[in-house]
Amino acid sequence: MNNDQEVFQSPISQKAQAAQQPVAPVVQTPTQPTASQGPQGATSFYRSDKNQPSKAKKILTIFLGFFAVVLIIAVILFVIIPGFTKNAGAGKVTLTYWGLWEDSKTMQGIISQFEAQNPNIKIDYSQQTIKQYRERLTTRINNGTGPDIFRFHNTWYPMFSSILLPLPSDIISKADFSKNFYPVAQKDLIRNGAIYGIPLEIDTLALFINTDLLSSAGLTPPTTWNDFINDARAMTVKDENKKIKTAGAAMGAYDNVTHAPDIISLLFLQNGVDMTNLKASSDKVNGAFTFYASFTNDVNNVWDSTLDPSILSFSKGNLAMYFGYSWDFFTIKQYNKNLSFEIVPVPQLPDKNVTMASYWAEGVSVKSPHQKEALLFMKFLAQKETETRLYSDATKERAFGEPYARVDLASTLRDNKNIYPFVYQAQNASSSLFVDSTFDNGLNQQLDTYLGNVVNAVEGYSSVDSASDPFYKGVSQVLLKYGQQ
Repeated sequence: MNNDQEVFQSPISQKAQAAQQPVAPVVQTPTQPTASQGPQGATSFYRSDKNQPSKAKKILTIFLGFFAVVLIIAVILFVIIPGFTKNAGAGKVTLTYWGLWEDSKTMQGIISQFEAQNPNIKIDYSQQTIKQYRERLTTRINNGTGPDIFRFHNTWYPMFSSILLPLPSDIISKADFSKNFYPVAQKDLIRNGAIYGIPLEIDTLALFINTDLLSSAGLTPPTTWNDFINDARAMTVKDENKKIKTAGAAMGAYDNVTHAPDIISLLFLQNGVDMTNLKASSDKVNGAFTFYASFTNDVNNVWDSTLDPSILSFSKGNLAMYFGYSWDFFTIKQYNKNLSFEIVPVPQLPDKNVTMASYWAEGVSVKSPHQKEALLFMKFLAQKETETRLYSDATKERAFGEPYARVDLASTLRDNKNIYPFVYQAQNASSSLFVDSTFDNGLNQQLDTYLGNVVNAVEGYSSVDSASDPFYKGVSQVLLKYGQQ
């Protein structure tokens, strides 16, 4: 592994919903005649003139007609209308909302608030499991049994373009969206001039550091890649056989590095790779691959493919520096509640300030039968007060909620050292199709497979040039499949 000057001689140094349902008309039931109003005796039923209808007969005819009307009204009141209200929920529209990470208890606060403001709309929230979520969602929407509102990953537009409903300007204008949400969300969720989702959170790749190992080595958190390399070497401990006992940083391998695609994407973005045309930036791509591989291939390696998965290794205290997202905090604490660590922004190249974003947004199904009501709910979700309430409710269950997606709420998290680094970096974040933990079995994972092939080949000492050629071809085929070429 070379120093900055040597490593970055490769191009990494050259500079990423309330419609009022029709209300059933109110039917006034006529008052039934009393005895004083009806016929007065049987002698009045017939007139002496047999050719003329008697007065009593006329009265009987009227009475029978009146009775028929009452009967019809009774049927309407007790049969037809109850059946209608059963289907219409007493005038309410029910929206189905599929979420992922938040349970019903956490979501109920904002849902109840929306329902109070819109009494004709009910939200039926369902927390889904991530396994086969993307396929299940697509299938259900296409066959007409899917949710009205659903959560999707920021990179899924190419797979969801045919089922996502664009949001009209009276729900949220492009000016308001650009003012309230980060540039990366604007790039990901505004397509062909239309807005396709509302993010309720933002997350960026940050650096987790074991503070005990850092202080023992007399170091401070690195801010540049040169410092990162030096710190990783200083905190790496090997046995007499050169086997790593304490790793300085989890980089260089693929299968046991949590978020490996995201870390490599970070290098691509910082190195100025054109993420829409990798082949045109092949020198910069290859330079990033070379730099990444050096953490395992160098004689002073700080990681190898035989070690535990990096999030587990960090949780055990056997890894000094780990790249992760905000949700990794809870996984680490679940493994080891006593581990002491801090979270800081990722290292940067000189004159660069870029990180990697991976986050989720809410969208409306183009096949929803209640689009107007669903769009009202989306307008509600975009409000500052809604995000604040959701975050507050989440903190009743855990250390912090999902990092705010709205720019104007970032400063309210400044005093929380466990979450602020993620929103602090969001202004300069970019996204990549090379991203893990989406479990999409589609665009992301297919691209990641080709990425992993390169890393594994280079770790096995194949040249980057020879390993990257099938990478470019494979990536091009996947992008073409999803209409991105």
